[in-house]
Amino acid sequence: MLNNRKIRLMTRLAVFESKEGKEDIRLSKYYKTDYIRYQVLKSILSTTVGYLLLLVLVFLYKSEYIIKNAVSLDYKTIGSYVLGIYIILITVYGLGSLAWFSFKYDASRKKLTRYFRLLKRMKKIYKEEMPE
Repeated sequence: MLNNRKIRLMTRLAVFESKEGKEDIRLSKYYKTDYIRYQVLKSILSTTVGYLLLLVLVFLYKSEYIIKNAVSLDYKTIGSYVLGIYIILITVYGLGSLAWFSFKYDASRKKLTRYFRLLKRMKKIYKEEMPE
């Protein structure tokens, strides 16, 4: 005989595992600090690459001016300006990704708590069905 309670529970578990829970289950393999550190590192690395590409584009755009005035340019001021912008960008993106991925990890844990509660219920149903 079919157990409707078991069927509903299995369906809810399968939907969670196949759709919204896929990412949550993947995140459960990490400790919170490891996951956040990894994501912040990726964010800082991608910000650095993007900033370097932007600097190359600006250099290429202004290359004629830079070549004409190469002797008279104040490289110390330009360097400090470029470095200051870089530090500000890294700080903003690093703190932003720290906050975002911490929130994302906590939300994932809440969803997984509900998922594990459903799994415990399923285990209980199987134990009830098993003859001793």
